Amino acid sequence: MIAFASELKKLGILGMNSRNIDYIGRCNDRKLYPLVDDKLKTKQLATKHGLKTPELFGSIDFQGQVKSINSLLPKESGFVIKPAQGSGGKGILVILKHDKETFYKPSGERLNLSDIKRHTSNILSGLYSLGGRDDVAIIEKLIEFDDIFDGFSFEGVPDIRIIIYKGYPVMAMMRLSTSMSDGKANLHQGAVGVGIDIVTGKAISAVQYDRPILKHPDTDKELLTLEVPYWDEILHLACGSYDMTNLGYLGADIVLDKHRGPLLLELNARPGLAIQIANSQGILHRLDMIDEVCTTHKNIQERIDFSLTNFTR
Repeated sequence: MIAFASELKKLGILGMNSRNIDYIGRCNDRKLYPLVDDKLKTKQLATKHGLKTPELFGSIDFQGQVKSINSLLPKESGFVIKPAQGSGGKGILVILKHDKETFYKPSGERLNLSDIKRHTSNILSGLYSLGGRDDVAIIEKLIEFDDIFDGFSFEGVPDIRIIIYKGYPVMAMMRLSTSMSDGKANLHQGAVGVGIDIVTGKAISAVQYDRPILKHPDTDKELLTLEVPYWDEILHLACGSYDMTNLGYLGADIVLDKHRGPLLLELNARPGLAIQIANSQGILHRLDMIDEVCTTHKNIQERIDFSLTNFTR
C-alpha cells in the first residue's frame, strides 16, 4: 500500500489525505469558511468586489415568508431555488418556465405552487444544508447558457470548475448535465466531466462516473470539440475569488450566460479531486511549482501569466 501511494505521488496525483492536511488545512483559515459555505454571503461579497454573479431575485429566511414566495418569482421566466448552505447539488430546484401556477422542470416534469413552497420549506428546515442546520433559500435568475454549448449539455446549464491555489489557476474542467443528473452539473449524479486545458480553454479528455467517454451520452456530441469562450475573462474571474476570500485552496464554479458572459456561481473551500480524472493528469506537480514562486507575483495578471507559461500540456 505504501508503494502504491508513492507511485501516485510520483505521477503527481493529489490524494484525499494530502488535500485535507497539506492544502485545505494549511491554506484555508476555518474562520473564512462561512464566506464560501454560505452562497448568499459569497454573492454579496462578490458584488462588493465587482465580480459578476447570477441575478438575485430574493431570499426566503423564515418559514413565515414561504407563503409569499410568489412575490419574489419572475414573471414567466425561469429561476432556480437553492439552499444557501447546500453542497453537492442537493436541494437545487431548476424551473425552466412557469405561469405562476404550473412550473416546468428541465425534464418536463410539472410542479404546482404548493410543490415550490414545500421545497422551499424543506430548504429552510436544513434538509439539504451542511450539518442539517437551518438554512436560507436563494432565488436566482436561471442562466441562459451560451449557444456554443448546444449539444454539450442536456436539459441543464454547464459550469466550469477551476482550482485556484494561492491565487493561481491550476486546473480546470467543465461539468455537463445529462438526463441522469436531472439537469444538474453534478458528477456524482451522472454529469459528464470534461478536462479543460488551462492555457487554451479547449477540451482534453472526458469522463462519466470516472470512466473515459468521447460523446455526450444523451446528444452524441463529440466532447473533445468543446472550446470554452471568454477564457481569459474566466481565469480573471476565478482568480479574483482568491483575492476576495483569502482562501489559499479553493474551487471556483463559473457559468457562461448568453447575455452577461462569465458569472461566478459559487465557491468551494473543499473542492473534490475528480478534476484530476477529468484531465487525465495529477495536480500535485503544479501545486509544487506555485509554492516555489508564489511570493514573486504581485497581481492577478502575473499569476495567470505564470500558469499559462508553465502548465502547458
